Amino acid sequence: MHRKIRTNIEHYGEDYQRFLGAIAPPIFEASNFAFSSYEEVEEYQKGEMDKFVYTRGGNPTINLLEEKIAMLEKGEAGKAFSSGMGAISSSILSLVKSGDHIICLRGVYGPTYDFIYNYLKRFNISSTFVDGRNVEDIRSAIQSNTKLIYLESPNSFLFEVFDLKAIAKIARENNIYTIIDNTWATPYFQNPIEFGIDIVVHSASKYLGGHSDVVAGVAVTSRELIKGINKNIHLLGGVIGPFEAWLILRGLRSLPARMELHQSNAIKVAEFLNKHPRVIKVNYPGLETNPYYQLAVSQMRGFSGLMSFEIDGGEKELRRFINSLKLFTIAVSWGGYESLVFPGKYAFKDRADGVSLSSQLIRISVGLEDADDLIADLDNALKIAFN
Repeated sequence: MHRKIRTNIEHYGEDYQRFLGAIAPPIFEASNFAFSSYEEVEEYQKGEMDKFVYTRGGNPTINLLEEKIAMLEKGEAGKAFSSGMGAISSSILSLVKSGDHIICLRGVYGPTYDFIYNYLKRFNISSTFVDGRNVEDIRSAIQSNTKLIYLESPNSFLFEVFDLKAIAKIARENNIYTIIDNTWATPYFQNPIEFGIDIVVHSASKYLGGHSDVVAGVAVTSRELIKGINKNIHLLGGVIGPFEAWLILRGLRSLPARMELHQSNAIKVAEFLNKHPRVIKVNYPGLETNPYYQLAVSQMRGFSGLMSFEIDGGEKELRRFINSLKLFTIAVSWGGYESLVFPGKYAFKDRADGVSLSSQLIRISVGLEDADDLIADLDNALKIAFN
């Protein structure tokens, strides 16, 4: 039976009788799982049976999360990690080796940039950062040793949108793998695998968890490529704990409702900011006036609550605006129930990917509060800032 995403989130992979009829899956807070006999050990070692042995390699609670995420992203297999960077770094390392080259689209998450541009140099893995809005820039950057194209769409802080189908086509024609960070859109609004992307990664700390109480990551791909990712997690040890996996499972239950409200609130906030005389520019692909809107609606079913905007003022106005907000809390993360704000000037420092952020750029994560209250808070803070 073909079920829609909201139904699948609640029911896919659930087996109540497996867990003594428990409606909510239990937390298997166990590091070790017993063998019933010496003969069972032999069967397992020969690969003749599949069982849970050690939580670093598998756990019933974690397994259910991985199955649900893989289903939501329309991939064949998933792997959960102790952080988003665990998912990102392990996925990248599963595809490249010393002497290889990576193409990365500009504007990616700061630690991802640092990992690709700086850390991988230690292992003789080079990288080239390209604009990517014109896919020919990607084609031109391909070298004989290029093994991977890494992207976010929309990207961080500027929220530029990239043509996933065209990028995947170029990659396939040149036997290059692709990875995308899909944290902004979530699998509820975008499924990059449908456009030919090989691996999808998430910071599950954001919208998937949704309650600002867990740090986690996930990767989804084919059964073949998951083997390399599994090997990395076994060796590097970035496995998620059972309790954290359970928190993400709990958060997923409300993902559709939360994303719909994030979207409706964000569109109202973006429209308000877009008309405000003290706002120079709003970076949010959900605005019909945004230059990426048409491409975005061709790839996504909706929009999340994260955006940025520039105000018409200096350091004094920026500082006064942020300090005057009452409902937007100053914090670095996003994707939870609460509205957050962070100055863009501290996001991209000392980077060589060509991204230039205005000193007056402000990022906000629009939460689940009443949109009218959020708009009133922004309006009041702007009045104070420019008084």
